[in-house]
Amino acid sequence: MKTFSFVILILVTFLSCTSPSPTKEIYVSVDGDANADGSESKPYASLNEAIAKATELRTNADASELIIHMLPGDYYLTEAIQIPATLSNLTIKGAGANEVRIKGSEIIQPKWEYYNDHILVSTVPEHLDFDQLVINNEPQILARYPNFDADAHYWNGSAADAISKARLATWKNPKGAFFHALHGGKWGGFHFVISGIDENGEAILEGGHQNNRGSKPHEEFRMVENVFEELDSPGEWFLDKSAHKLYYWPKENLDVNQAKIEVAVLKDLIQVVGTLEKPVRNVTISGLSFQNTTRTFMEDYEPLLRSDWSIYRGSVVYFEGTENCIVEHNEFVNLGGNVIMASKYNKGLQVIGNHMHDNGASAVSFIGDPSAVRSPSFNYGQFVELKDMDTVAGPKNELFPRECIVQDNLIHRIGRIEKQSAGVEIAMAMDITVSHNSIYDVPRAGINIGDGTWGGHVLEHNDVFNTVLETSDHGSFNSWGRDRFWLPKRQLMDSITMEIPDMYTWDAVKTTIIRNNRFRCDHGWDVDLDDGSSNYHIYNNLMLNSGLKLREGFNRVAENNIMVNNSLHPHVWFANSEDVFKHNIVGDAYQDVGLLGWGKELDYNLFPNEAAMMKSQIYDRDLNSAYGDPKFKDPEHLDFTVSEDSPALKIGFKNFPMDQFGVQKAELKAIAKTPEVPELKDPSESTSSPVVAWLRNQLKTVDSPQEQSAYGLNTAEGVIVLRIWKPSPAVQNGGIRKGDVILKAAGKPVKTVQDFFKINVEHPTDEMDLVVMRNQTETNITIRTN
Repeated sequence: MKTFSFVILILVTFLSCTSPSPTKEIYVSVDGDANADGSESKPYASLNEAIAKATELRTNADASELIIHMLPGDYYLTEAIQIPATLSNLTIKGAGANEVRIKGSEIIQPKWEYYNDHILVSTVPEHLDFDQLVINNEPQILARYPNFDADAHYWNGSAADAISKARLATWKNPKGAFFHALHGGKWGGFHFVISGIDENGEAILEGGHQNNRGSKPHEEFRMVENVFEELDSPGEWFLDKSAHKLYYWPKENLDVNQAKIEVAVLKDLIQVVGTLEKPVRNVTISGLSFQNTTRTFMEDYEPLLRSDWSIYRGSVVYFEGTENCIVEHNEFVNLGGNVIMASKYNKGLQVIGNHMHDNGASAVSFIGDPSAVRSPSFNYGQFVELKDMDTVAGPKNELFPRECIVQDNLIHRIGRIEKQSAGVEIAMAMDITVSHNSIYDVPRAGINIGDGTWGGHVLEHNDVFNTVLETSDHGSFNSWGRDRFWLPKRQLMDSITMEIPDMYTWDAVKTTIIRNNRFRCDHGWDVDLDDGSSNYHIYNNLMLNSGLKLREGFNRVAENNIMVNNSLHPHVWFANSEDVFKHNIVGDAYQDVGLLGWGKELDYNLFPNEAAMMKSQIYDRDLNSAYGDPKFKDPEHLDFTVSEDSPALKIGFKNFPMDQFGVQKAELKAIAKTPEVPELKDPSESTSSPVVAWLRNQLKTVDSPQEQSAYGLNTAEGVIVLRIWKPSPAVQNGGIRKGDVILKAAGKPVKTVQDFFKINVEHPTDEMDLVVMRNQTETNITIRTN
């Protein structure tokens, strides 16, 4: 009997030790009780107080799961909420994103006076330094030139003379003005602050560090803001920081004395930060709206390896050193920079059911630490010599995001100020799943993968369209793979990768899957696998406009995709790429540029007509392919399922669902846009320019964004040297090479073959100076013309 009682005692003790701790709940209300204890009847008045209470409980060794309930209202933070590892197992739960708002702004109550007939002025508290003014929950316009135009293509209005000497001369004090310009090739944007005027009357600029493929600012697509003299239209404002005066031109029918006026004072709102050794675990943030933070375009940026990106490693809701955290059912709006970032070590982060819109930079970013990359390089032209390279496959340490998911989110109108941005950005990460998201109305890619390290990502059931709206040479999906095998010196790269054909697997250790998505890009490619992108499986995707681009890389398998009105764009493939393209429906001939080989297998595809198919068969590919009408069932309603008698079914194509793209959460799906229905192109249309001979060399006009991308050009202009004849005088003694693009001849711009021939006629000497784009670098050469 004593033995039995002893066993019962041990069992009870064990169960009491192993049973979950009770949940403790803390309440917060904007009308918090003066004698608050955090109970539902006596809630705290601020989130900071609730966090302090949670910290106190943890300090007293209370391991209970903690839930902070945020009751309806506007919560104005004075500093970002910090959640360290000691606050694991914490939920911050709002009553709903439409009821609970966490703000990085401060309410002000100006005492307005008239400055002139249109502009009001008021003194503001001396501690304020803000770049966002929000009135009645609507962001206002920082005084700018040219004036804001919601329908304008670039910067909501751009002008070549934004910082011309003539315009600068009209400003009393240009110091502190912001100058924004697109990259010279429109590969993102640059941002500068004007620190003064030099002796030539030109602006002294500081900044321009926001892009990893540097260039001069674009000569045309420019905008300047934060200039008092440009305050010349309703909705514009200006802060004179030295005099602490706010100037504002009210919008029509606005009663400024009754308006709610806020100014952004914080750049981040919640920071969840632990370490690899002591991670923050099981933190959930839900049912909240995050609003009104400052812009971050002048913060310190770092290059993301050799991708075109540099990035500010920070965000409004930030995770570093975390496990199994969740961000769900929130709204993120009018935020000045990146929205959510998982930096360095993060495992199992879930971003689910959120609405992210009208924000300054990227929506969701997964950014590993470069210390995890073996033999990293940090700019396009850099590389590590093979003799000095770490040749071990995979990551070097654990400081990278992995096994995370972005699911069922509505993301649109992000990148409002930072153009090198994305709906989802992945760099130095592994096994990231991006599923059932609707992403549209963005300046660059909807989803971007910056490198091959370390793959394993799954992108599925997304609806990505209206992308690359303010840039160029990109796609609704974009990737780079400038990993250890990749070199800017193509001949050397060819030699190394022939010797070590599996070298790409050192970094792209896992296959990345792109499946069951709908893509449309009208300013680039629907899917753009750029420099070096390797180890991808791409299947069951509907591409509505611009097809699939595969630049040099290895082991890309693309099968069972539909490319409406377009086709495969194989660019500068390796001789041993091992690429596969089969069982696809294409709407045009392959748009190949500069191939050394045609991959492992291109076959069993359906072309629109015989001519398109025969172009590939010349190279002993697509010998079992077919041509004809695919017989889409209901393309007018975006249903590209093929009918039972479609010839596509005979070459192995299989229908896939057309009703599962994009966000599925009912309240978000109800407001989400869908892509424009494409008008099916006449299959007989030709898309290429003729090849012409000159001194027995073959030339062709650049006539497409695809060729612009392949040759690294700033614009789709110039003359491509497709093939050379070695004895040709234009080739001898360091003359033209195959793959050169002629940009200038005898000092004159060359846009077309006709331009080049005309200059030849007007320049009847034996020699001619050329500027050519060679290996994506402008090069001066002199050629003989007879």
